[in-house]
Amino acid sequence: MLAGLLGWGQATQASEIAFEEKGDGWMCKVTKEVDGGVETVRAPLPMVVTTDLRLNEPRYASLPNIMKAKKKKLEKKTLGDYGVDGTRRLRVVKVEEPPPRKGGGKVEDVDGMISKLKELGAI
Repeated sequence: MLAGLLGWGQATQASEIAFEEKGDGWMCKVTKEVDGGVETVRAPLPMVVTTDLRLNEPRYASLPNIMKAKKKKLEKKTLGDYGVDGTRRLRVVKVEEPPPRKGGGKVEDVDGMISKLKELGAI
């Protein structure tokens, strides 16, 4: 949705990202894993990219660094400190629970399932 609103390209579930300089600007090459293997897409920057768990290796904190972090003072800042307007631009109109689902039915065999699907208009 964000890429559509901005008019930018979009790549989802990226497991590898590479940037290439082309004559008129930069291109982003995004590789993602799909059921049949890998898929690679290229798009000009700017673009919106969502990532997969395999993109980076996590860094684990050591015990001495955890102890140092506990002692460090934490500064609280607001969006205004960074020059960002924090006013809400969306308004919640309505929130409601979805209707309860109806229970399923059991069939005895494949023929019973096919007749049930025909009865429901699914096939």
